[in-house]
This record gives sequence, structure tokens and C-alpha cells, in this order.
Amino acid sequence: MPDLVTAGEGYDDLVFHSLRALPRAGEEIKTHDFVRAPGGGAVITAVAAARLGLSTALLSGLGAESARRLASERVAVRNLRRPEEPVPLTVALSTARDRRFVTYIGMNERLPERIKAALPRVRARHVHLAFPPRRCGPWVGVVRALRRRGTSTSWDFGWNPGLEQDPMFLRLVFSVDYAFLNRAETLLYARRSTFGEALRVWRRSPHAVVIRLGARGSLAVGATGEARAPARRVRALDTTGAGDAFNAAFIAARLRGLDIERALRDGNAVAARAVQGAGGIAGLPRRTVRR
Repeated sequence: MPDLVTAGEGYDDLVFHSLRALPRAGEEIKTHDFVRAPGGGAVITAVAAARLGLSTALLSGLGAESARRLASERVAVRNLRRPEEPVPLTVALSTARDRRFVTYIGMNERLPERIKAALPRVRARHVHLAFPPRRCGPWVGVVRALRRRGTSTSWDFGWNPGLEQDPMFLRLVFSVDYAFLNRAETLLYARRSTFGEALRVWRRSPHAVVIRLGARGSLAVGATGEARAPARRVRALDTTGAGDAFNAAFIAARLRGLDIERALRDGNAVAARAVQGAGGIAGLPRRTVRR
């Protein structure tokens, strides 16, 4: 039984990094700073967790090259993409201060239902989900079924406007052990205009809502209490996947019995290492992290 199973969207990431500026309309930029690597939240979290020493498996839809790369990272892959289906792809353009993305969805529209069908056969200490559900209600039951089997859960919904309109969305967020949000998502999904107003919504959660604040660190709120941890100051090369790396380190710390504040600190430390490499995987540390 693995420590962690991640489930969600995977992509072939084409990352143009260290650009002096983003191209203007009709402009072409030429660069030597480019990397191709597996990407997507579930993929990056799986690799980060495996490098930190967790036994890790992944449910996703990958191209053959990405699947081979994940196997070399000691991530057990269950590839839900059928051979005839198109591979999802993301192109990222990154400067020191800004990023732009274009994503080809490929087979990922079919992925949630295949994940739902696969999860009843999954046995793991923790399941981390990283995709936007089409309808939240059925997933509340999926999370509860995992809990009955002794499996803790987390979810990173990403930035998906419209998801907050689902009447079952908050119930789903409050059903997982850890919901991961960034600052913008904290406001969007709470349907509030200020951070303080949004926090009042998330403090109602019976479990932990973990909020990543970039250079301002991270915090966790919920009925069980609050904790904060400062960020580490580093020179960022590329911020692709930093939040997913944070998620992996936080989950790893909690599975090892560490408290919420220590888990936040571990998450900040791994995210700080992640942004010093190009793409979502290159900067991920192995095993030990200096805090």
C-alpha cells in the first residue's frame, strides 16, 4: 500500500523560462532557455513526494515519454489515457515576474470519470486530488468512502471560475482533510472581495484549509485552529509547479506525524527549492530539505 496516491491532470509541459519580457502582439521572441518535462498538479506533487521519500502512485492520462519519466522517478503510474487519445499539452512563457500559459486539454475532459471509477480499488494512506470536478456532489461520497477505508484526502482545485457556483462545492471542500488554495483562489471560491472576509468562510471548515501566499508564506485555518509559517527568500527562476511542490511536502510532513505548523514550514521550504529550477520538476529536492 503506497503512502500517497495522486490523481488528476497530467501534461507534457513546454516551458520557455527566463524571458526578459513576454511577447507583444505579433512579436516573436527567440531564446535558448527552454525545458520539456511532465507537468500538471497531480504529476508534480507525485514526483515531489517520491523525492521526499514517500512511496507514491499516480492516476492520470500521460504521453509515453512522460510515463517513462515518472517511472524513473519511482512513481507507480496507472495511465488512464487510451492509446488513440490525444496527449494534453501546456506551453508556458515565464519572466521573473509574470507567466502566461496556453493549454491543449487533450483527453483530460474524460479524466474525472475514469479517476472516479478507479478510486474504489485504490488502497493508500492518503489520496490527493488535483482537478476541477464537473459536479461536486458525487465527489463528496467518494471522499467519504475513502475515509471509511482509513484513507485521508486532500484536494487542489486550481483556478477554475464557475466551480464556486456549484451548490455542493463548499460541502466538498469541507469534506477533505486538507484543501489547498492560493490567495486568488481563497477569494474566488469564498465569493468574497477581501482576504479577511474570505478567511471567515474558510474558518468554518471542520478540517484544514491550507492557503499558499507566495512570498508571504502560508497559513492553515479551520475549526481545529490556525497556524502560519513565513516564506524563504530566494531568487526565483521559474514558479511553475511551486504550489504542487508545497502540497507534496505538506502531505509528507503530516503523514510522518508532524504538526500543521511544521508541515507549512516544510511546504514553504520545498516550494522555495522548486522555483530555483526551470519547469515543475527540475528544482524539486531529494529527501532532506534544509529549513
